[in-house]
Amino acid sequence: MSQPDLRHLARPGARLTVKAVPRSKRPGIDLEADPIRVRVTAAPEKGRATAAVARLLADSLGIAPGRLRLVQGQTHRIKVFEIAPE
Repeated sequence: MSQPDLRHLARPGARLTVKAVPRSKRPGIDLEADPIRVRVTAAPEKGRATAAVARLLADSLGIAPGRLRLVQGQTHRIKVFEIAPE
């Protein structure tokens, strides 16, 4: 399954609100949902699901995972990521 191209959202300082869905059968990003739904196979233990969400989101944005900073939602399903400058 190919991920959606989100490069148009990859502006420094932009904030993205997503809903994490851990333990999914297949990883993916659903743009139809509000907020954007990010499905990952990782379990929500010790930050594994959050890290998987960040990697998948960064891949779709076309940026390095290190440029995504979790601003809010470390232990919640609703997460806010900020894109750091290059």
